[in-house]
Amino acid sequence: MAASSVCRAAGCVASRGLLWGSHSPPALWSLTRRASTASYAQVLHNLPETHVTTLDNGLRVGSEHSGQSTCTVGVWIEAGSRHENEKNNGVGNFIEHLAFKGTKKRPGAAFEKEVESMGAHLNGYTSREQTAFFIKALSKDLPKAVEILADVVQNCSLEDSQIEKERNVILQEMKEIDGSLSDVIFDYLHATAYQGTALGQTVEGTTANAKRLTRADMVEYIDTHFKAPRMVLAAAGGIDHKELVDLAKQHFGNVPYEYKDDAVPILPHCRFTGSEIQVRDDALPLAHVAIAVEGPAWSNPDNIPLLVANSVIGRYDITFGGGKNQSSRLATIAVENKLCQNFQTFNTCYSDTGLFGFYYVTDTMNVEDTLHFAQGEWMRLCTSVTDSEVKRAKNILRNTLAAQLDGTTPVCEAIGSHLLKYGRRISLEEWDARISVSITGL
Repeated sequence: MAASSVCRAAGCVASRGLLWGSHSPPALWSLTRRASTASYAQVLHNLPETHVTTLDNGLRVGSEHSGQSTCTVGVWIEAGSRHENEKNNGVGNFIEHLAFKGTKKRPGAAFEKEVESMGAHLNGYTSREQTAFFIKALSKDLPKAVEILADVVQNCSLEDSQIEKERNVILQEMKEIDGSLSDVIFDYLHATAYQGTALGQTVEGTTANAKRLTRADMVEYIDTHFKAPRMVLAAAGGIDHKELVDLAKQHFGNVPYEYKDDAVPILPHCRFTGSEIQVRDDALPLAHVAIAVEGPAWSNPDNIPLLVANSVIGRYDITFGGGKNQSSRLATIAVENKLCQNFQTFNTCYSDTGLFGFYYVTDTMNVEDTLHFAQGEWMRLCTSVTDSEVKRAKNILRNTLAAQLDGTTPVCEAIGSHLLKYGRRISLEEWDARISVSITGL
């Protein structure tokens, strides 16, 4: 299978992983044991139900009620850098920066004051296929939170003065991103793996585009992509679904669902190209390397076996404790041979394709050796991985998925992104069932 690899000789700031030991006295041990009495099976059985309603204009409303005093509510939109072209690449990221700078109804200062008076937290992000705006607030403030989000999505002021101010902010952020080599390497990986396609573009866009994008470009992007059938209003926490649906009808009921001249934008397929990019700088001591093959799309059932496979390989950082006593075979090899500073696996999915691969940071003399052992692990997955390794990997994957439900914000994000990606919410119980019936050996 053709592979795309990216190699950059560069400096690295290693992330720190701390392993905390238990130093509590014996008198507290029984208290610690009694603090958590629910089994994993009970947790799966007692997860709140996800309610989904579709409005007349096609906007979907999804929520989970957990009885908490706080909630997170947000809007997920099927629009990202993949929906841009060479001329307007970065426009979605620009709009996301301007979203919380004021609306036609709420000028900048009034907008900030209203949010702060609620004690709420606003946030947003743009990726290659999605844009999201969400707010965490007290459950009693849900009506106000939904109204603010609707105002942001439908009535962003896009004032010329704010555009120029944010232009400078974005240019500064782009410089900072260039200094984060872990971000740069994955942008290079997309640029070579999906060269000549929209997935090869960065989310931030080019510096030239950031300097010349205008208000007209942003209005055109919003008018083209911010349509009700491509939106999800998601909420988690102390939420009443009927109340949320009524609020959605009131504030999002007028979001348009028709396209001008019925010109519905269709995403072209982004082909994968086996290729390589190398950016060399001998003045820097470490190399950042990523290698990937084409992976499955979001809805492909092969994702579960691949996630289990990644858990078998594991991850490593030089700051981890344990020395040679690592659960990951590759991590043990890395320690024994002093191969690298860190490594991790990844399975990045999109609507019709993906990248399955391996990323590591090492000194310039160990680039080939580390890659040799990493590829050896890929081959071992096909020939000699043990049942005990697969069992451990499945449990690691279960733990990772369960940890993503810790808090109203990750649950809300899961609802919103799942409805966009899969057309429905996939529960932890279903994920667990898929993991259980997946491969017993690789």
